[in-house]
Amino acid sequence: MFGNDRSALRRQFSSAWQKFLARQPLSPLEDQLIAVIQKHPEYHPILEDIDSGLEREFRTEQGETNPFLHLALHLAVAEQVATDRPGGIRQLYQTLSGAQQDSHRLEHQIMDCLADQLWLAQQQQHAPDETRYLECLQRLLQQNKTSH
Repeated sequence: MFGNDRSALRRQFSSAWQKFLARQPLSPLEDQLIAVIQKHPEYHPILEDIDSGLEREFRTEQGETNPFLHLALHLAVAEQVATDRPGGIRQLYQTLSGAQQDSHRLEHQIMDCLADQLWLAQQQQHAPDETRYLECLQRLLQQNKTSH
């Protein structure tokens, strides 16, 4: 969506938020960004003061969440479901949605699977394993069935 330029990605989120706050017209992509940003008011201060977050390193080992990565993962899941890529994710999402009443919580569960596969791919220096990703989602489905 934005390439590999971390600063450009962060500026895109901040710019969309600034335009939204100023009630300026938004592009279709900015509308998608705003829909995700609105679900996370804890990130609004960072987006409103982009200079403080532009080059900041967010350390998970210190309990920090990278808000830009988090928001981007939300968008990635939405795009995967919309395009059914990897194949079968749309059906899995719809089935999971039927078992899970809180769609935002469901997105977070899916994002955990996606983030794990992205991390593993980075560590092993290869493309993410779609089969393992879908298997993780299948496990979510099984967990949701047993918890209801």
